[in-house]
Amino acid sequence: MFELEVRRTFSAAHAIIIKGKREPLHGHDWQVELVVSATSLDPEGLACDFHQLEAGLDTVLRPFASANLNETEPFDRLNPTAELVAQHIAQCMAKRLPKRVSVRSVRVTEAPGCSARFVPGPRRSTKNGTR
Repeated sequence: MFELEVRRTFSAAHAIIIKGKREPLHGHDWQVELVVSATSLDPEGLACDFHQLEAGLDTVLRPFASANLNETEPFDRLNPTAELVAQHIAQCMAKRLPKRVSVRSVRVTEAPGCSARFVPGPRRSTKNGTR
């Protein structure tokens, strides 16, 4: 098993709902750590090009940069918690990866010492054996 990790930071505000009460709008410098894995390498000896991972993650994060997450898709409908931000990033990145590469985890840190990690379940096979 091979694992690759890339990290990015973006600044954004949010106001989550806790126990039915919305907290005041406030900002964070969000840190994102994406870990992907592959069981094999391509003919060039790569699990995945780091530049491809970085570019994909930058594209996923671009709408959040300097934004109010509460007004940004999909968090205009979802509570913009660190947990749900991590899940959203993982789901978006999974669609951008080569078939032999999968998202192992996404960790989102919204404040020093406060992070959430999303770990996707295993990929499901279709009837014809592809994923």
